[in-house]
Amino acid sequence: MALPGNTGAKQAGETGAGLKWGPLAILLFWLVVMGVLYAVMSQVLKPPALTVATTGELVIPRARDGHFYARGAIQGQPVTFLVDTGASLVVVSQAFARAAGLAQGEPTTFRTASGELQGRIVPGVTVSVGPASVSGTRVGVGLMGPDPDVALLGQSFLSKFEIVLSGDNMILRSK
Repeated sequence: MALPGNTGAKQAGETGAGLKWGPLAILLFWLVVMGVLYAVMSQVLKPPALTVATTGELVIPRARDGHFYARGAIQGQPVTFLVDTGASLVVVSQAFARAAGLAQGEPTTFRTASGELQGRIVPGVTVSVGPASVSGTRVGVGLMGPDPDVALLGQSFLSKFEIVLSGDNMILRSK
């Protein structure tokens, strides 16, 4: 026979355990929700891939942030380029230059919109965007930014192409 006092004590103990695990369950729930949102947003905000037209032109679509990005390689090392028609050179970070095995190069001072930046220029580098490859490219080393695997695609590569903006696409045609 169950005593009324025992039932109440058992229920109070269960309620205490529920209060103990409740905040942890809520925290775990929101961590999962935020993780899923992060994964979805990473895919939605990822820059669209470049395509090659039947004419051989490289078509780079505008990303959601208004910039043009293209996957490529420097000395065979994969990189994401931010197309910068105002940059004189292809420019990479020191960390990327080390990973790609770029030579020391010649010391220089880069004049940027943010001020002067010490770096170096490495001549004779092979730069590729999609199937287009340009050897003998001058590459600046010293880019500072949040992601060392993002490089600027400047005129030392782009000058080999005719650049046409058509709607939300940048088209690179061989000269």
